[in-house]
Amino acid sequence: MGKITVDPKGEVAFNNNVDYCVGTGRLGLALTEEYLKELEFVQKMIGFSFIRGHGLFSDDVSIYHEYEEDGETKVEYNYTYIDRIVDNYIRLEIRPYLELGFMPEQLASGTQTIFYWKGNTTPPKEYKKWTDMVVALLDHFKSRYGEEVVGWPIEVWNEPNLPGFWYKADMDEYFKLFKETFLAIKEYDNRFKVGGPAICGVKDAEWTKAFLDFCKKEKIHPDIITRHHYTVSFPERIGHYDYSKLEDSEMRFANLQSTRDIVDSFDEFKGLPIHLTEFSTSYTPKGVIHDTNINAAYLARQLSRLGDVNEAYSHWTFGDVFEEQGVPDSLFHGGFGMVAAGNIPKPCFWTFYFYKQLKLFSEECVYRDDDSVIVKRADGYAGILWNIDKADEVRKLGFGLSDAGEYTLVTKTVDEITCNPLKLWHDLGEPAYPTEAETDLIKSAARPQTDSAVVTASNGEAEIDVTVRKNGVVFFTLTKRHFTPDRGYDYEKVVSFH
Repeated sequence: MGKITVDPKGEVAFNNNVDYCVGTGRLGLALTEEYLKELEFVQKMIGFSFIRGHGLFSDDVSIYHEYEEDGETKVEYNYTYIDRIVDNYIRLEIRPYLELGFMPEQLASGTQTIFYWKGNTTPPKEYKKWTDMVVALLDHFKSRYGEEVVGWPIEVWNEPNLPGFWYKADMDEYFKLFKETFLAIKEYDNRFKVGGPAICGVKDAEWTKAFLDFCKKEKIHPDIITRHHYTVSFPERIGHYDYSKLEDSEMRFANLQSTRDIVDSFDEFKGLPIHLTEFSTSYTPKGVIHDTNINAAYLARQLSRLGDVNEAYSHWTFGDVFEEQGVPDSLFHGGFGMVAAGNIPKPCFWTFYFYKQLKLFSEECVYRDDDSVIVKRADGYAGILWNIDKADEVRKLGFGLSDAGEYTLVTKTVDEITCNPLKLWHDLGEPAYPTEAETDLIKSAARPQTDSAVVTASNGEAEIDVTVRKNGVVFFTLTKRHFTPDRGYDYEKVVSFH
């Protein structure tokens, strides 16, 4: 690879919205201690603004109840658990991205369920009771949490283009659900932002166009278009686990562009924000790639470009407390989370952390290609380099600088050698239920390697070499060095002592 020359006056479009939203399993899991510990760690280290999960109206959250009185069926709501969940979210400085689903059993028109925890995926038996329940919850939230609630985004259902998530994948019935829900929310308070159709990759173009045709016909103007984005081929199931191959990045980016093109083909909807309310590599909670270093490198490229045509994107999920296919069988089981049990950060966690650091340092992007993104700081530069399944590389970078003198180069490296908790767990014998001591040991192998050097700038330029090994992600900062040694302290003399 040739030398990369970074122009300090370069202006490169880059929408780094890495910390907007993150996914979770069903909301009822937020009542558990391990879940909250993992979320607290993620919020402390990265800090997402919103969190999106399934099961807001499922029976384990216990909001909707029907009872008989004087021969009449009446409805009452119970907010005990949802208040406990949202109170903890707010304590951890994150807000719910409200996915409206699934159906309470007493309100459901059928018995079809999905997942280990049996979320009902049939339409409501009475749409008025559904919309009353939605509006009542929003009103409760406003009375409890104040006017900030109108800024919580709303998505109507989840993946209705799949028959498992919406009975028979009935498009017309979903459009009815969206219309009735949208109109009821807007009548209550039109400041709420309501989106759909929340589709995944099956017939995505057909569903997106049909959804917008329906909205146009009904004179409905959704605030957000939502869809999902996964990037692996159909998995091979062996025992408990799913093995998949990564798809070509360009092909997946082109698929995202196709949604943007469909939306923009409608004069009424051109420019509407698109939210990827779920994205990851594998789409199964037993997708073993999730625990690997190549997952971190692949997602680094995804994060460099997801903002090109999407206003927001939400990684599915923050942690491994997740039960769609049952309680996890082992520590590293291919869970969706960027954090494993015991707050062990997986390699991909650091990819998200690095992008958040990039955002904190600067919004001024000066260089971006398929394997790197670099921003300019007031006192230098920061960037991320990655290597997806290629031989080890030494990246040569040249930087234009306004000040001569010394600069400090700091690199943080995540690769199969420096930050690989999966390997240590394997070498220990793959303990399914590690002891506290084993967990601490595995966690010690789950942090980036930090290195530093002093770089001298001359003639308005500084050059650095950064090694990016196979399946590695490297974060670097190059900042002006302010050298202030104490009287009599000689570092070279200290380190050469014999």
